Amino acid sequence: MARTGYVAKGSVYAITGVLTFMAAFSLGGQKTGKLQVIEFLEKQPFGNALLILIGLGLLCYAGWRFIQSISDPEDIGSDKKAKAKRTGFFVSGLIYLGLAIYSFMQLINMGPSSGSGGGGQSSSFLAGQTGVYIFAIIGTALAVAGFFQIKKAYTNEFLKKFNYKSISEEKRRKTIKNTGYLGLISRGIILGILAFFFIRAAIESNTSDIKSTTDAFSFIQDSAYGSWLLGAVAAGLVCYAIYMFMMARYRQFQDGENE
Repeated sequence: MARTGYVAKGSVYAITGVLTFMAAFSLGGQKTGKLQVIEFLEKQPFGNALLILIGLGLLCYAGWRFIQSISDPEDIGSDKKAKAKRTGFFVSGLIYLGLAIYSFMQLINMGPSSGSGGGGQSSSFLAGQTGVYIFAIIGTALAVAGFFQIKKAYTNEFLKKFNYKSISEEKRRKTIKNTGYLGLISRGIILGILAFFFIRAAIESNTSDIKSTTDAFSFIQDSAYGSWLLGAVAAGLVCYAIYMFMMARYRQFQDGENE
């Protein structure tokens, strides 16, 4: 389940990175978030088959995250740090479960219309002080998540999942290390920008617009040297996709009972 899920998640990030990289240098493509990836697949030859495959893969990933959160098969523990980590797994599971459901909804034309994933969505539920609190919580959570992405890259903590020292092939070791490092930094940057959007909206009590990954890409592109910066971040997301594929192939799963 986990390995299938990693392949599906990697595929989403690969398409996101490639299309956004092309858009950065006016080579076609578009600034793309997760929902736009599903819509892109739907328009391809054998689009329905692709949606079924990606939907099933994302279900596997969501299921694995829920198992990690609830059953703790790798004995992460139950102290404060472990609980925070397992809560993060659960939230991740919810996100990818929603994306899987969206994939299946597209098969029967129940999903929102194309282009709906790019922000500008409003909800009366988020109006007023309730929305401010929700945006503040989401922004803080995104900031923490972004920080830990970059921290994992800086400390090489992500290599522990591979039993890295036991890998003898140098090319494989470099691929895992370099793609993981660049990919985690790129994810951290995107999460940090999204955190800024949500926290700013909370401070300004402006909760009418929900920002997404595509808005973060636009924010980068509108800055100085924007095309180059956007291209670099997009290339980093492609690296993250390769890292996910390496996770699917080489990740080591620890049995908590045997540690």
